[in-house]
Amino acid sequence: MDLRTLRYFVAVAEELHFGRAAVRLRMTQPPLSRAVKQLEADLGAVLLRRSATGVALTPAGTALYEEARALLEQAGRARQRVAAAAGEATLTLGMLADSAEQAGARLAAAYRRRHHGVRVVVREADFADPTTGLRAGLADVALTRTPFDETGLTTRVLRSDPVGVVLRADDPLAHHGALPLDALADRTWFRLPEGTDPVWSAYWCGGTDEGRGAAGRGDGPVVRTVHECLQAVLWSGTVGIAPLTHALPEGLTAVPLLDVAPSSLVVAWNSADARPLVHSFVRLATAG
Repeated sequence: MDLRTLRYFVAVAEELHFGRAAVRLRMTQPPLSRAVKQLEADLGAVLLRRSATGVALTPAGTALYEEARALLEQAGRARQRVAAAAGEATLTLGMLADSAEQAGARLAAAYRRRHHGVRVVVREADFADPTTGLRAGLADVALTRTPFDETGLTTRVLRSDPVGVVLRADDPLAHHGALPLDALADRTWFRLPEGTDPVWSAYWCGGTDEGRGAAGRGDGPVVRTVHECLQAVLWSGTVGIAPLTHALPEGLTAVPLLDVAPSSLVVAWNSADARPLVHSFVRLATAG
């Protein structure tokens, strides 16, 4: 067993779905499936029961999951200690779209003052992974938006923002003061990549995990970035949800939605991560 394979297995064990685990790990599904099958062969035990809807842990899989989590956490602490001893402490900050800018320049300045010897590496994720790589071990702490599956993670709300539907300026609904979600029931909504967290996908794509609002059509374009979302609206008349705080390009407008809960800008981290650099970031992000 190596740490990479254990990280793969933990992702599948937590997602209980190879497709979602592959998206989380930013890889394709076939090599992930092969790696887990090879792990089962190496251990001589069936770890997962596979079905058309997903997977379930066997007793052997549950035992390995507990041990693998402990080993990965220990490996993370070992890397941190080695980096600190070498004088090369690093914090990897995951962010989604403009979440870092939304959090404000104050945070970056405060962290630099508090930890002037720490190298901060910024990793931007696309919409397929709202946790920005936290579960895959690609980020130490994240600035992102809710809602998403928070299993194994801890979040602190920095700000909550109302959301609206993004429309072309010449859309018949564009001049309404506010709209219920049902008013968009016949519209085509943009979709997020297959395997994306269903909680996240349902919220931003109109209320269902198929990526359509109410009786709306779910055959819209698949998008991964803010720019792709906005261009889908501009060129194709697709609709989608966005925070009202976001600036929109010419030709687009956002109409507030009456029955969609606000989206929160949050700082997030792995619940088991006790490293001082991570918790110092959280304290500074939530201060004031």
